Amino acid sequence: MRFHDQARIELIAGDGGDGCVAFRREKFIARGGPNGGNGGRGGDIYARAIAGLNTLLDYRYRRRIASERGGGGQGKMRSGRSGAPIVLDLPQGTQIYDERDGGLLADLVSLEERILLCKGGRGGYGNAHFRSSTNRSPRMAQKGDIGEHRSIVLRLKVLADVGLAGLPNAGKSSLLRKISGSRTKVADYAYTTLHPHLGLVSRNYEEAVFADLPGLIEGASSGAGLGHRFLAHMERCSILLHLVEIASDATSLAEIVERALTDFRVVEKELSFYGCGLLGKRRLLLLTKSDLLAGILDGISDEDLCAELCTRVRDELQRGRDATLPEGDRLVEGVFLTSSLTGFGVPALLDRVFALLLEERE
Repeated sequence: MRFHDQARIELIAGDGGDGCVAFRREKFIARGGPNGGNGGRGGDIYARAIAGLNTLLDYRYRRRIASERGGGGQGKMRSGRSGAPIVLDLPQGTQIYDERDGGLLADLVSLEERILLCKGGRGGYGNAHFRSSTNRSPRMAQKGDIGEHRSIVLRLKVLADVGLAGLPNAGKSSLLRKISGSRTKVADYAYTTLHPHLGLVSRNYEEAVFADLPGLIEGASSGAGLGHRFLAHMERCSILLHLVEIASDATSLAEIVERALTDFRVVEKELSFYGCGLLGKRRLLLLTKSDLLAGILDGISDEDLCAELCTRVRDELQRGRDATLPEGDRLVEGVFLTSSLTGFGVPALLDRVFALLLEERE
């Protein structure tokens, strides 16, 4: 199924039915009074989040949705039938904006909660309603009210506990496949992932949803490479894992550290420019594809290499930070060296991630 995280829809609630002008006409009743019924109410339009949906594809080409008009009133005090309401079934995590002023109408975080988007018009009164002591035979009825008309924009932000961020081809999809049952596409070229993928990860009887997000590039916060849409999915995540690929053509440990920090700062800068509290989230730095180091640094054990590389990167991050961190921003809380191919470092990473999640949930 194709993934779509935005859609625009024109909503038209049903008009109310018109009231009826009628009089009682029966045998042996010479002057029957007014008995015109009221018009029915127009159909409302609601939105609700349901389980099992993860795309807005159903609304991508459905540009106009109109609910049913209320039925007109009839004689013998019969009211018109109310128009049937319409319920838009949307993925959990969908935000609904008014296109005219950009205001947020609803944020569908809870399942099965119904939100009224457009109210149907009220039905008009029949002439029986206007009977009074001074007007015994009113010959007037009320028109039904017009239903609300609104254009909305749907934006889906995936609901996940942990988001995987980084430059293209940093190993995000490979990691998700390694730790979950996700079957995301993996290939040795950039932009393999074109939309978010979710995977459920279990650890010590706890569960968490991980989101593999498309790779970011420089200028993503300004919209380069559909950056705004990709960054928006990170807003829901409690924890971000920032993945940086090990430089396979590096010739020394110092060069590996320098190039890893360069890639790291590109993405961190975009997170900072985008705002929305992304740098205020708890973040871990993952140096991925450690299996590539075997041909670079011979004679060093995996444990010693992991400790030395992570220590150097951590020290450089501490040394390179500004003297005053902007309010609300956090430093990276840990550095890990991992390999999705061999599984090296993955258990320790998951232990740390679930420990942070437990703190956040509490």
